[in-house]
Amino acid sequence: QVQLVESGGGSVQTGVSLRLSCVASGYTSGRTCMAWFRQTPGKEREGIAAIYRYGGGSDYADSVKGRFTISQDNAKNTLYLQMHSLKSEDAGMYYCAARKSCMGWYLLSPEGVDYWGQGTPVTVSS
Repeated sequence: QVQLVESGGGSVQTGVSLRLSCVASGYTSGRTCMAWFRQTPGKEREGIAAIYRYGGGSDYADSVKGRFTISQDNAKNTLYLQMHSLKSEDAGMYYCAARKSCMGWYLLSPEGVDYWGQGTPVTVSS
């Protein structure tokens, strides 16, 4: 079993930066691929950024490329999402996700995610 606990969300103004953290516990083979997803009311959960535990390769949604950076500290079992130049459309509930396997999945799709965190909210106002 894997547990994921997000933190770092908050209410900010447009243009500022924010860093989300996700502390993972449980067996490491259960979190071979990690990702951040965002969900707003009435919309499906969308993938924002994903990273491979081994090798560190990453992928981003077009809407956040160049502004967001996903990273991990495996020694601390922590996943990060550094967000810069926040826009109102970046607001939502941010979820940390883990997959047992990276193979055969589009990592920015919620399909195939084995574990979810409880989410941390981000509000962006102008």
